[in-house]
Amino acid sequence: MKQSIKGILCIAIALFAFSKIEAQVTFKPGIRAGVNLSHFSKGDGYTYYYDSYNPYLVNNNDGDFSSKAGFYIGFIGELHLTKYYTLQPEVLYTNQGSKVRTPSGNEFNLDVSYLSVGIVNKFTFNSFNIHVGPTVDVEVDSNFDTDNDLDLGFQLGAGYNFTKNLGLEARIKRGVIPIVDTSSNHDNVVYSLGLSYTFDLK
Repeated sequence: MKQSIKGILCIAIALFAFSKIEAQVTFKPGIRAGVNLSHFSKGDGYTYYYDSYNPYLVNNNDGDFSSKAGFYIGFIGELHLTKYYTLQPEVLYTNQGSKVRTPSGNEFNLDVSYLSVGIVNKFTFNSFNIHVGPTVDVEVDSNFDTDNDLDLGFQLGAGYNFTKNLGLEARIKRGVIPIVDTSSNHDNVVYSLGLSYTFDLK
């Protein structure tokens, strides 16, 4: 009899705990948009880049890669699993690339845009939150010949919620697949700052 009572109590406690967790699970669709500041990481040796007319020889060791401005925009889904943890899938259009200076002093932009699919683990502490997770980026447009149409990245960031729907976010993303000249290993590096807004589902 005692074993039966203990078993019933354990089941009741488990059901109660599950009901509390289930009550906290919510889903909110939303949008993200903001600005990117991106560049290619340095590599070894020299690399040729082509514009519409001429090849440019760039010395990768002399700091010829610098940041250029771009933007991102897309959709998110906030799956609130607990009070402190949210799983956030994202689908974004992101414009990236790098500014390049040639030995003759000319400057030009290498532009590359991606459809970026990411899974963000968001940890929330009151109004502040921390973001961490992977991305898979598929190239959709560029003004130069890239060596890879696919990039895998890892992002880390933080945010602040002004309201339960509106938040400010800052992140850094680093690609792991060379975007140009695989022998020199130039990877994507992106700093982003923007806003997110979620919609309440009734």
